[in-house]
Amino acid sequence: MLKIIIALVSLFVGTAYGYDADELEDWLREFKQEAKAADISANTIKAMFKNTQYLPRVIVLDRGQPEFITPFLSYIEKRVTPSKIEHGRAMLEQHDVLLAKVESQYGVPKEVLVAFWGLETGYGENKGGFGLPSSLMTLAYEGRRAEFFRHQLLDAMRIVDAGHNDVAGMRGSWAGAMGHMQFMPSTLLKHGVDADGDGRINIWSSLPDAFSSAANYLAKTGWRKTEPVMLQVKLPELFDYSLAQLNNRKSTAEWTKLGVFDIDDNALPSLGNAAILLPQGWQGPAFMVFSNFDVIMDWNRSVKYAISVAHLADQFIADKPIIAGDVAEDEALSFNQMWALQARLNLLGFKCGIPDGFPGLQTQAAIRQYQATKNLPQDGYASYSLYQQLLKPETP
Repeated sequence: MLKIIIALVSLFVGTAYGYDADELEDWLREFKQEAKAADISANTIKAMFKNTQYLPRVIVLDRGQPEFITPFLSYIEKRVTPSKIEHGRAMLEQHDVLLAKVESQYGVPKEVLVAFWGLETGYGENKGGFGLPSSLMTLAYEGRRAEFFRHQLLDAMRIVDAGHNDVAGMRGSWAGAMGHMQFMPSTLLKHGVDADGDGRINIWSSLPDAFSSAANYLAKTGWRKTEPVMLQVKLPELFDYSLAQLNNRKSTAEWTKLGVFDIDDNALPSLGNAAILLPQGWQGPAFMVFSNFDVIMDWNRSVKYAISVAHLADQFIADKPIIAGDVAEDEALSFNQMWALQARLNLLGFKCGIPDGFPGLQTQAAIRQYQATKNLPQDGYASYSLYQQLLKPETP
């Protein structure tokens, strides 16, 4: 059975990376007709696809996102660095007047905005070098999230039609994110702000537009200006680790009754809608997250990313290191290994859904069910030791 799973993984990945030129041409012809029917101008359609290319590297990057294949502590150590903290503090001072104005208008702390800025583009130094027509076309055609990227490609053309940028200037990340704060095209159209009043939403070179657009997005998504994003907590012995999951919410009073305190043994703030997360399993650090964490997750669905934003924002105010995790497993699964683990869990009756190589909530629930049958801590973490246990070679 193990050989069958490995063969299926190889077939799945091999198919995803390749493409048929004639099929792509047919797809593109159909898509242009869809764009025309959506009232996108003929000039924009022609310019958008004049030099587009299928980019296999985009698919490679999609399958190897560090949010999924890097252990949490390694992930955050590479992103919340002393130099990034120092640089961010300098940016807060340099742009204090603008950031204070944006914070006053939208209620989003300036430290949070600068944390996004630092993590997304290194404070504007790396906005991405991919041409969006090619990267979005590749992702829309390839299939894993085809419908989402199909809409993003249409919205990218709407941005050009609206005069916010031209096709040559539509550059960004491999996944289609643009500008200082790495907005997707749909996000710009929905939440973009022309803060400098020049008639364009220019998130590429106007900091007033970029900061205001980001703050507007977070505010409209539900930011609560009087509440924290998260804090690190200490769990009691014999804690039921199955409770530690993003969609299990309790008040801080309820968590206190279960023996949870902040990392310094202080009482928790009086708040509702609190969840506990174990991003590197039960042996790693534990975090309590609140409603504003959900807002950050709306920006990027990675728990590791959202914790990094909150942690970096905290560091701008005071040095606050992450404590614990010295004995946590430090090897993450690759895309292929995760796919194989999901397939194996399905075969054993622990339903993950269709394998996709990403440890989502359904996969975490399946892992907890499996852990319960083996009397393991039910943290839902897709650890390397779990992978080895599930996919150990079968005896002849």
